[in-house]
Amino acid sequence: MKHIVKILSLLVAISAFWIGLLQAAIIPRSHTWLLPIYFVVSLGCYGLLMVGVGLMQFPTCPQEAVLLQKDIAEAKDFFKHKGVDVGSN
Repeated sequence: MKHIVKILSLLVAISAFWIGLLQAAIIPRSHTWLLPIYFVVSLGCYGLLMVGVGLMQFPTCPQEAVLLQKDIAEAKDFFKHKGVDVGSN
């Protein structure tokens, strides 16, 4: 629930800032109307950046890789005994 309140308060603050810019005419009106689009695009770029950073820092698990290879070998043996061709390796 706290996270929703944070998001909504941030959204209200950004909306108030945008409306303030529209009313004060500090920035030309043609640029001010594009601010929500810039905000959405920058939010998307931030999201992609966070996904990329998360993928780069994804931990490798050598123990799990060994267990997975054992499971694969066990499954291949099981299917060989059942008469299923599972490939050469």
